[in-house]
Amino acid sequence: MLKTPVLFAIRAILGTGQVLLIIGVLCFTAACMSGGGAKSSASSQNGQNALFKEWQIIDTKTGQPVSLDQWAGSLLQQDIIYLGEEHHNRFHIDAALMVLRWLKAGGRTPALAMEMFGWDGQAALDRYVSGSDMNRQEFLEAVRWRENWGGQLEDYEPLVQLAKEYHWTVDAMNPPKSLVRIVAKNGLAQAGSDPMMAQWDMKDEAIVDDPIYRARILQQLQACHGKGDDSLYQTMLDASMFRDEGMAKTLVRRFNQIRSLSDTMAGPLVSYTGAGHIQYNLPVPKRVTRRLTDQVRQISVYMTSFDVGRIEELQGMIDEKVADYLWLTPVSAKGLPRRC
Repeated sequence: MLKTPVLFAIRAILGTGQVLLIIGVLCFTAACMSGGGAKSSASSQNGQNALFKEWQIIDTKTGQPVSLDQWAGSLLQQDIIYLGEEHHNRFHIDAALMVLRWLKAGGRTPALAMEMFGWDGQAALDRYVSGSDMNRQEFLEAVRWRENWGGQLEDYEPLVQLAKEYHWTVDAMNPPKSLVRIVAKNGLAQAGSDPMMAQWDMKDEAIVDDPIYRARILQQLQACHGKGDDSLYQTMLDASMFRDEGMAKTLVRRFNQIRSLSDTMAGPLVSYTGAGHIQYNLPVPKRVTRRLTDQVRQISVYMTSFDVGRIEELQGMIDEKVADYLWLTPVSAKGLPRRC
């Protein structure tokens, strides 16, 4: 049982920066990282284990590292690239910036989609990225940053600024937090009749209850909160499925728009979310594939902090193929990700 994806699974249900009371005394906090300074990984650089080191990219199919040049070339051939982060890890933002710049250097025009923005902030996001005279504070208020995400915009601002600089589209991936709360409180069956579901075009949306997805998320929830009857976690599962389906819907809409263009260099679509939304390619990537009638070329990249004490855990991620690629980065200034 992997430990780190447990935290990401919980975050996938609740989002960042808020506490959501769902069932009785069960509640989850979405705080992402433990405090404290970054832990040194210098001992990993002595050649003791060449597979595991900072900035190594590992192909989970082969279990072997890939060169940056080789990998960058393959990125240019993709339709969708899923980048999964540890929230508020600036090294993961740097990695995403690297990917986007690689794509631009290869002549592509990427489109960016971000979990950190809600659908109710899309109009403001469009205005800001298009170069309006909206100042930063006006943007934060108009995009409903506090309501939908919270924390420091500085953590994610470099991605938005890069898109703004090159006039790339940025899609808000998340259903509004208020809508997710309705599902988390009442479950999908009852939430379907709420007027907000129709307002956001989710009333008749098919929310696929994938048994493999369900088993994985339930296993992770139980690992942190003790085993119990599946019904105890039902609304949590419903909220998780709802968010992932909503994000998949957002990506498919943008992907179809890109595909309809005559510009063969348009795209790829780069999805930037917490790693829990891409783990084992189940939450969002599989839902995207299910929604598309044509074949889509897509890869998932699970970014995670490297520390010499995590080698066994990281090897487990590779063995279980937590994503198509595992990208090892330095530890965040906030420390290693918490387990639960």
